Amino acid sequence: MTKPDGRIFVGLQRHVQSGDVSRDLAVAILSALQTEPGGTVAVPALPGEGPRLQDILVDGVLDITMHDTFEFWLDADAADDPNVKASLERANASIYPTVRLASARAAYWCRVPEKSHVRWVLPDDEDAALNALSRLGAAGELLLGEGTKFAGMFRAHGRLVPVWDIPREPEAAEWEAAVADFAKRYTDALADESPLDGPARRAKQGLLGRQLTLR
Repeated sequence: MTKPDGRIFVGLQRHVQSGDVSRDLAVAILSALQTEPGGTVAVPALPGEGPRLQDILVDGVLDITMHDTFEFWLDADAADDPNVKASLERANASIYPTVRLASARAAYWCRVPEKSHVRWVLPDDEDAALNALSRLGAAGELLLGEGTKFAGMFRAHGRLVPVWDIPREPEAAEWEAAVADFAKRYTDALADESPLDGPARRAKQGLLGRQLTLR
């Protein structure tokens, strides 16, 4: 959608998807840029071939802002509508508390009803990242500390996202040191380009069995 002040909002969930989320996002942004501010954006359901998200964004580190509620999506006077206000309250109540950690880029802590998680989007080549995690698994160094569990990994668009189950109560800041320690171990393992030994190969097979591909 386009706002009257020229801002463009792009949602990641659509009823119809082409199977290439990067292409879907690119065509949505390009369609919005061609729409007058405040106008209705016409986004094709199945855009076909064309530029993908990485083709239209400038190179550089993204400046990401996390919001605790959905108020950012609304115009200033929209919350005056009782129906909108009620819908907003329901949406806000569904949000799991989430904090971006400072100890590793793209690492996030979130609290769900029965426990908490740490999820880290690894920036490295998928195969190299998997080998590094396999070395750590073979050495018994995959955990973030006492009471934690390596739950598995998401695999998304060429990136691995390891996930840890952690105790629910400690707040996000209390996990910074543990994540920093793991990041150091991971970096050291990533630098080792020698062939995997027997224990690491077995650990790799175990990790592959705990991997879920997101599309």
